[in-house]
Amino acid sequence: MTSLWPLARRSTISCAVSKTDPSDETSVGPAFAAIYREHHSFVWRNVKRLGVAPGEVDDVVQEVFIVAHRRLQQFEGRSKLSTWLFGIAYRVVKDHRLSVEARQRREAGVTEPRAPTVPDRKVSRQQAAQVLDQLLERLDPEKRDVFVMAEVAKLSAPEIAETLGVKVNTVYSRLRAARKEFESLLDKHRAQRSSGLPWLT
Repeated sequence: MTSLWPLARRSTISCAVSKTDPSDETSVGPAFAAIYREHHSFVWRNVKRLGVAPGEVDDVVQEVFIVAHRRLQQFEGRSKLSTWLFGIAYRVVKDHRLSVEARQRREAGVTEPRAPTVPDRKVSRQQAAQVLDQLLERLDPEKRDVFVMAEVAKLSAPEIAETLGVKVNTVYSRLRAARKEFESLLDKHRAQRSSGLPWLT
């Protein structure tokens, strides 16, 4: 489903990174504006699938672009721009997780589970994406991160290793385990729902 966040938040992010007129897109510079337009969906999708709660995705994505704007001059072009953005997104998500965990410890509250989706015999691509998110939530963070980077963001093993700060062999090991567990979860889903997922066929 297409996010309305770019329309609703463009002025917000402009204000966050610049004190000039938020209605003037050039206030953040043409290079950043182009990056924002081209890569927003990519960042939004991967932030969501790295495990950020639906109600917090937009704020995390906003933070990613604020950091990207601040560090744009540091981008040397040695990797793809999407890889560079994913690295920023991963670190922002990681910090967000720590913040959420700290808040939950302080509040010592019990979060309500997400309402289950109603299965449909004819699974649409939108429903398939929802199922993907549900399955990813059941992977532990280390496996989910590697799986999303490899299978969703399409990063190479060396790029993943650089992003995570681990050895390439560690990436392969985690990815094998993540794929195995994901396939098991997917098989269970198919058995229960008697339907496939179009993005895996």
